Amino acid sequence: MKFLDRLPRFAFFTGKGGVGKTSLACATALKLADSGQRVLLVSTDPASNVGQVFDVPIGNAITAIPAVPRLWALEIDPHAAAQGYRDRIVGPSRGVLPDAVVKGMEEQMSGACTTEIAAFDEFTGLLTGEALLTRFDHVLFDTAPTGHTIRLLQLPGAWNQFLETGQGDASCLGPLAGLDKQRTQYQAAVEALADPLRTRLVLVARAQASSLWELARTHHELAAVGLSQQYLVINGVMPADEGADDPLAAAVAHRETQALAAMPELLRSLPLDCIPLQGFDLVGLDALRQFLTEPLKPNPRQQAIQALTPLQAPALSDLIDELEAPGHGLIMVMGKGGVGKTTLAAALALALAQRGHEVHLSTSDPAAHLTETLNGAMAQLTVSRIDPQTETQRYRDQVMASKGKKLDAHGRALLEEDLRSPCTEEIAVFQAFSRIIREAGRKFVVMDTAPTGHTLLLLDTTGAYHREISRQMSDAGLRFTTPMMQLQDASRTKVLIATLAENTPVQEAARLQQDLRRAGIEPWAWIINNSLAAGQTRSALLQARAAKELPFVQAVAAEHAKRYAVVPLQAEEPVGITRLMDLLRPQPR
Repeated sequence: MKFLDRLPRFAFFTGKGGVGKTSLACATALKLADSGQRVLLVSTDPASNVGQVFDVPIGNAITAIPAVPRLWALEIDPHAAAQGYRDRIVGPSRGVLPDAVVKGMEEQMSGACTTEIAAFDEFTGLLTGEALLTRFDHVLFDTAPTGHTIRLLQLPGAWNQFLETGQGDASCLGPLAGLDKQRTQYQAAVEALADPLRTRLVLVARAQASSLWELARTHHELAAVGLSQQYLVINGVMPADEGADDPLAAAVAHRETQALAAMPELLRSLPLDCIPLQGFDLVGLDALRQFLTEPLKPNPRQQAIQALTPLQAPALSDLIDELEAPGHGLIMVMGKGGVGKTTLAAALALALAQRGHEVHLSTSDPAAHLTETLNGAMAQLTVSRIDPQTETQRYRDQVMASKGKKLDAHGRALLEEDLRSPCTEEIAVFQAFSRIIREAGRKFVVMDTAPTGHTLLLLDTTGAYHREISRQMSDAGLRFTTPMMQLQDASRTKVLIATLAENTPVQEAARLQQDLRRAGIEPWAWIINNSLAAGQTRSALLQARAAKELPFVQAVAAEHAKRYAVVPLQAEEPVGITRLMDLLRPQPR
């Protein structure tokens, strides 16, 4: 494998959700540890599943993997990091300053801005901490899906620049209280990321056009912040011989070949590795050890387990009548990266628009590709994207036009400095999200959300805003409605959890459902996407994978979902209005 050749101390595995970053990062960590290297595997994904892969509880502390000498793991927990950050900043003031002052400091540091700063602070410490550099030969980062990761890797430079130019005194004063002391650490992190002798970026993709184009954007954006040493890994490639006598396998192999042939020029110059599709989930040490050495061939006794008769299950079309009944409302498609949220959201929006309803299809995913997925237009359907850069500039202009209007030149300069804080983006994105979902009172709004971890952080911001408005309005005896109250109202909002019939996506979907319920949001339905069990195949490899799906479909139906639907894997990639509408065809019973 080329990406393993003379691997430097730091390696980042990044790419679109669902491409196999975690499997590749875990297999690499295991391979290095087996060779005698001391390895720390770090997950920066707020919805991490590294612990599931190794079957070891891992949290916000460095944890040894008992079965693998010389391997440790850490999952950066944004909430735990935020609490630790608050304790470091506020703790020394308790018992010294008046309680009211301490409470005010805590309130200032209760929002999503603090959460992001704290997680980022922990991340830069891993790049620069002398004790860690002495303890480990390699630190591998299993990152969150693309949009979240681009922001994380841009933050050292953004915060370093912000601190160099000064800071204002408005939106992020509380969270920023401890940042200035870390200026040297952030500069060191910038230098470590930009040094090819210390840092390598492994771009992971599937052989799919959307995955490769998103990766080309990632390559460009991260090269701009100094991560110049980049390698490309195409994961899960259909072996050519599987399509010999099976139309579905042949169709998948053909579209993958076409996608690779049309790979963006920006990626062609990168060192390339291709890893074939495996027959089983990559969970457990034996599977991970074989992952980077040879394909895992199905056991001959297991090749005929899956009957050719498709799985009998509710279809996506079975949900439409019930979704349509109110005549308007918010429909949010949530889930792990790579499960097809964008495709499903687009198909649902098209179905409602085709029935004559006014529909606004939008996305909160920083790495969205709604336009490419639709590849066309339909009457009654409008499409938008919450673009962080656009919304941040809109918010800055709005604040300068309102708060800055009555300030003198010095005051306006201070306000402009404050608005250059990276925290401003979180506020701006939340405002855009709130603005769009308000439209659901008179039309259908279908929201393609960012992958799980990123979405939960947005919901944290929504919850913090709700608590603050509730406190202010309740004291004044006024009636009010917040975005969180709309999300919690089952008559106005329907949350659909998208997943795959595999162990990790189902477990993560179940955790997402628990998180939503704790926030008072009850999921309406689950959608199992890209199911082989719901289709027909004679390929031994695909039959083995189809047989593995059945227990997870049963678990969704019996344990997790109040209602559910299963969408078969399509022979043709569901891009364009015609193929998206094919997803809504009733399945044969």
